[in-house]
Amino acid sequence: MMTPDSVLFAAMSVINLEGDLLDQGEFNAWLDLWQHDGLYVVPIDPNEKDFKNTLNYACDDHHMRERRVKRLYSGESISTTPRARTLRTLSRFRLLESSEHLIVVRGAQSLWEHRKGHSRHYAADITWHLKPQDGRLLITRKVIRLVNSDDVLHSIGYIL
Repeated sequence: MMTPDSVLFAAMSVINLEGDLLDQGEFNAWLDLWQHDGLYVVPIDPNEKDFKNTLNYACDDHHMRERRVKRLYSGESISTTPRARTLRTLSRFRLLESSEHLIVVRGAQSLWEHRKGHSRHYAADITWHLKPQDGRLLITRKVIRLVNSDDVLHSIGYIL
């Protein structure tokens, strides 16, 4: 049986890999980190829990994650051309739940975006739900609660 520290370390390895893949523009590899039925959520209201019945900046199932990645690679969307350069720092990881079927981790993200000569900063609390599958952990839910979600989000042409 894994200790809480080893569970957290395994989860952090997946979370850090995800951040690196997103910053490096390796979006297909990012898709491979997800369980098919996973949900990627960026709620407008940081206190919201009912994502399916409220308005969100993003509430992506498998199909929508694939479409988002396709837009990022295609360059057809004005919000993705030119592609923003991003750099995220992930920290303050806390193991909220751990069982043989589910690991829940909350952490902080500080993300810098640079595009067309302008830089923007987004800070967020993020909760990752990870499930073991075929000897590895896959993301089954990621909820990004932006600290400044009440501000109008600028056109985001990348994945938070």
